[in-house]
Amino acid sequence: MLFHSTLRKELARSFGATLVVLVTIVMTMTLIRTLSQASRGSVNPQEVMMVMGYTVLGFLPPILTLSLFVAIVGTLSRMYRDSEMVIWFSAGRGLSAFLRPLFGFAWPILLAIAALALVIWPWANQQTQELKDRYGRRGDLERVAPGQFQESASGRRVFFLDKDTPDNKSGKNIFISTVENHRETVTSARGGRVETIGDQQFLLLSNGQRLESSLKNEGMRISEFEQHGSRVNGGGLGSLDASPAKARSTLALMLEPTPVNRAELAWRLGLALAAFNFVVLAITVSSVNPRAGRSGNLIFALFAFIVYFNMLNLGQSWIGHGRTSFAGFLLGLHGGIFAAALFWLGKQHNNWALPSVLRRLRSTPA
Repeated sequence: MLFHSTLRKELARSFGATLVVLVTIVMTMTLIRTLSQASRGSVNPQEVMMVMGYTVLGFLPPILTLSLFVAIVGTLSRMYRDSEMVIWFSAGRGLSAFLRPLFGFAWPILLAIAALALVIWPWANQQTQELKDRYGRRGDLERVAPGQFQESASGRRVFFLDKDTPDNKSGKNIFISTVENHRETVTSARGGRVETIGDQQFLLLSNGQRLESSLKNEGMRISEFEQHGSRVNGGGLGSLDASPAKARSTLALMLEPTPVNRAELAWRLGLALAAFNFVVLAITVSSVNPRAGRSGNLIFALFAFIVYFNMLNLGQSWIGHGRTSFAGFLLGLHGGIFAAALFWLGKQHNNWALPSVLRRLRSTPA
């Protein structure tokens, strides 16, 4: 019991330190990507922190899995280097005896990973999608920013405003390009203001020029005006598009088993199953020669983690395109890795070697 408590304390320290480092790295990368999306107009600059928070929350399952994997590998490798494993083996215990204390430490983390993958991941994606949709469907006047060309919600109109007033109701040096009914209209004005007439908003331009040209080469018309009014959209949200599979709840995916939904469901279940398998794999990849380098097994562990999660993504694509079945993929990938990890653990626990096994088979009487 004393050994188990000491092992759990060391695992907790290593897991906490690894988790802080990985979360910091992911938050930095997410912040850079979110700021890039905000500069392109995909995300509201005032909601950057909210989008980043939802994104990091969705990335927590693989972060927790990698933190747990690295913590177990690092702790057991240190025990090999400090010859603590020699004492453990001399007491008549093998590697398989580590399964109980390791799963005793890891079971709350495994439950958290399953809950995050099945519940929090779709909820975070749904919140992020709603923020992007709300910002993408804002009104034409809300899109206008001084010194920038901005496109309308319908994509048929482009605005440019040189300067605006503090009340955001008027501006100078206005440019508007519109394509409607096979005609392209370019309007420029020295000034303009926004007025509300009834339930509609109008942009009233002054001292400008209007150029109309037909996209069917039917001619061109140029006119000048002192006052010109143009109705602009108010920015109603309208009906939202169908949510992507990653933003739908796990229950909704189960009730509508389309190939895309089964692929997303396999990916979410795969996160929980992969975390379970990594606990067993961590015991097998932790053995290290004290005379060898300290980081060899850790590099191999990280390589195994990358390959495993790439196989998850590849399997999701295969299920979505109908190349493999849902149950076949889960059984083949996760069941196969679990069986291989148990076999590898049994080999190290019983000290199996291929020459000795062959000699035993040869010496066995027919």
